[in-house]
Amino acid sequence: MTEFSSAPARPLPRANVMAIDAYVPGKSAATGGAKTFKLSSNETPLGPAPSAIAAFRDAASTLELYPDGSARRLREAIASRYGLDPARIVCGCGSDDLLTLLAHAYVGPGQEAIITAHGFLVYKIAVQSAGGTPVTVPETALTADVDAILATVNDRTSAVFLANPNNPTGTYLPHAEVKRLHAALPPHVLLVLDAAYAEYVRTNDYSSGLELVSESENVVMTRTFSKIHGLGGLRLGWLYAPAAVCDALNRIRAPFNVNGPALEAGIAAIADVAHVERSLAHNDTWLAWLTTELSALGLEVTPSVGNFVLLTFPRAPGRTAAEADAYLLDRGLILRRVAAYGLPDSLRLTIGSEEANRLVVETLANFMKGSGSARG
Repeated sequence: MTEFSSAPARPLPRANVMAIDAYVPGKSAATGGAKTFKLSSNETPLGPAPSAIAAFRDAASTLELYPDGSARRLREAIASRYGLDPARIVCGCGSDDLLTLLAHAYVGPGQEAIITAHGFLVYKIAVQSAGGTPVTVPETALTADVDAILATVNDRTSAVFLANPNNPTGTYLPHAEVKRLHAALPPHVLLVLDAAYAEYVRTNDYSSGLELVSESENVVMTRTFSKIHGLGGLRLGWLYAPAAVCDALNRIRAPFNVNGPALEAGIAAIADVAHVERSLAHNDTWLAWLTTELSALGLEVTPSVGNFVLLTFPRAPGRTAAEADAYLLDRGLILRRVAAYGLPDSLRLTIGSEEANRLVVETLANFMKGSGSARG
C-alpha cells in the first residue's frame, strides 16, 4: 500500500467550492400572528391550475416507473404553446438546474461570466461551482446597464447572465436594449436570458427572448413553472436554445432530471391558458394597488413588472428594513430580506391574496407611524 504522509486527514473539496456563499432561501415561518402569510418566495396566491393538480395525482399510480428522460411530451406541449421547435427545448429540475448546466458547459477555469449587481444569486453560485469567475457590473437605477456590461467584456468572457425581468428589483430591459447588447457581444459569448417572470410583463417593449434565440447561435432563454404556473414544489423549468447548446446540455444533464409527476403536471399547466389569465388579472390588480398604497406610506417602491415589489426603507432608527422585517414577522407576515443582493435597506414583497395584501399595507402603515415593537 502506498504511503501518503503529506496527504490531508480527510477528503477536501476543491477550493473554489468552499469559496461559494451558499444560497439562503426566504423564511418560511413567522414569529407571531394569528395567521401566517408567506410573501417571501414569489409564489402565486392562486396556486396551480386544477388540471395540473389532477395530472399530478394521476401520476401517483406509476411512481415505480422511471420518467421519460427526454421529456418529449412536455417539450412538445411547450413547443405547441409558443410555436417553437421541440428539439431546441431542454427541461430541467427548475430553471436553477438549467442555469447551472449552462455554467458548467460554457464557463470553466480561466473564463469569466458577467452578472449584474442585483441579479439572481444562483448565477454567481453556478459560475463558481463550474470553476469560472463571476464578474459583477453595476446597474443604473436598479436596472441592468447594457453599456456597463459591454465595457466589462474581455477575452476571458464566455457568458453573460441577465435576469429579465430582474429578481429582486422587478425592473426590466426593453427588447431593443437586449438586442443592442446581443449585437455588440462577440459571437462566442453566450447570452443567457433568464425570463422566469416573463408571463407577468404587460409592457409593449418587452420580449422574453424567444425571437432572439430563434435567429441567433449564442442566445439562450430560460423559463420556469415555479411562478405563474404555481409548480414551485415540483421543481420544473425549461430553456430554448440553439441546437448546439441543447446538444451540449443533453450530454451533461442527469439522465432523468425531471420527475414523472412534474412532467405530467407541467403538460397540463402549460395548456391551461385560462388559469394563467386569472393569475395575470389578479397580479395586475394588486401590483398596482400595492404600489400606490405602499408609496403613500413614504416607502420607496421600485416600479415592478413581476409578481413582487421591492420596498426600500429609510435608515432612520425605528424605520429600517431589519426593524420592519421583525415587526412584520411578529404579525405573521413573511417578506424577503435582500441584503445578500446588496440591498440591505430593502424587503421584497410577493403579491399575495387580497387578505394578505391588505394586511401587509395595514401593518406597514402602523410600523411607519411609529407603533414601535408593541403588538397591534
